Amino acid sequence: MNGSRARLPRRGALLLAGVLAAGTVVAGAGTGAAAPADPCAGTGPLPRACAQPGDLIDVTLGELHPTQAVLGFDQIFYKLGRYGSDRDEAAGGVNKRFDEWCETNGQGEAASARPGARLDDPSSFTCTVPLGKETPETIAPMKTAVVGPGGKLYLTDGHHTLTSFLEGPDGSPATRIRLRVTDNFSALSPSAFWQRMTAEKKVWLRDENNRPLTVNQLPDRLGITHFRDDPYRSLVYFTRDIGYEVPDGATEFLEFSWGSWLRGEHDTGAYDLTAPGPYLDLVKRASKSMAALAPDAVVDDGRTAAQLGRIDAWNGGKKETGGEFAKLGRPLSDPKPGKLAEALDYKARVQAAPACTTRVTGPRNGPLTVTAGVTCLDRAAQRGPVVVRPGAALVVTGSTLDGPVQADGAAAVHLCGSRVSGPVSVSRATGPVRIGGPGCTANTVEGPVVLTGNTGGVRFAANAVTGPLVCSANLPAPAAGPGRANEVRGPRTGQCAAL
Repeated sequence: MNGSRARLPRRGALLLAGVLAAGTVVAGAGTGAAAPADPCAGTGPLPRACAQPGDLIDVTLGELHPTQAVLGFDQIFYKLGRYGSDRDEAAGGVNKRFDEWCETNGQGEAASARPGARLDDPSSFTCTVPLGKETPETIAPMKTAVVGPGGKLYLTDGHHTLTSFLEGPDGSPATRIRLRVTDNFSALSPSAFWQRMTAEKKVWLRDENNRPLTVNQLPDRLGITHFRDDPYRSLVYFTRDIGYEVPDGATEFLEFSWGSWLRGEHDTGAYDLTAPGPYLDLVKRASKSMAALAPDAVVDDGRTAAQLGRIDAWNGGKKETGGEFAKLGRPLSDPKPGKLAEALDYKARVQAAPACTTRVTGPRNGPLTVTAGVTCLDRAAQRGPVVVRPGAALVVTGSTLDGPVQADGAAAVHLCGSRVSGPVSVSRATGPVRIGGPGCTANTVEGPVVLTGNTGGVRFAANAVTGPLVCSANLPAPAAGPGRANEVRGPRTGQCAAL
């Protein structure tokens, strides 16, 4: 959804009681104990299904269900580049991720952060607004969720911010944050729930090419690997305060609406979106097109340019050498580099996966042998061993594999955002081996991991392994990179002793 400020709670009371227990919500006033016949009575920790509009609930990132299938990856890359940088601290400030966490949690900005502070340790930093002292103004930027059937939480604002927290240097599915509940539809059947969500425009059912999707094609959890990249969504992000401003009471999915319109005006494929010059030129052209619209021009789905925040004067009436446009274009060497430079710097670290020649989705039973080409398991449930022969490549994203994975002499192996129940062995790969790392959501492997004799580069980062991690004779040696460490419940030996 859009990264704009959320609307204020409809209820007058602010139900604040500090950091709440997982899976619960604090609701109501009074001190009576919950009546056995009514699980939502009383004041203690209550089930998610008891949450009401305006309630603030404490959640983990891993329990949230997306309501959109695409992200602007370059926006995520900017945030991750900034989160992993030390320039804020070098300037005597606090890293931006703490500011954004405090704002998202309804607590203003970061007030302090001790050395080595981490998002997964809230005691290591403080916010300007203590818990229990929130105001309507500090609650407004909080991200929002709808309670669905079974008490499941469906995120309706904050996909980019929360994905950045999860993929950041100290993030994980266990990272905690508070959300504001906008609606409770838990009494509806699944089909009625999605009908209601669609009717009220609380779900974005378009893919990265603006084609329609079904609700079954939505990701089931956060993590950049589980989404598709929409370059127009990133483009809109970079035009903020240059071609449009986020209006008060912003409509849901505002940036996607602008992106849908821009598709008919500018071709992102005609620009090199890895180079700052061409990218900045595209931002300038797109933002000028937005600002040139008449206020009553319909942009998308009946919404006008004025409703979507069209700016009165491009770049706030300033020349290209000033205003937000000039800030956006600052190079990485500048003491205060622009968002675009930081995004592209991080983007350059992302190892692209090879194009798929065979794609597997959904349930699949039986052994899978990859003999040639690039086989991609995308949101698949593979039951049976996976073997990759010399010269072939395997790309696994957002999948579950029940059985061993063995690759010998592969052209490439990419394992992102997946769970493997069984050993993983990759040897003598001639191309990149990527298991976690930039742009690749961490994995869980229930079994040993053996990486030997690979010559195309090995990245093994932020994964959870139940079993030993063994690495030898890889040239160059495997790298983890900055950020969250691997969690290995077993010995780490050879080249992976320090990973």
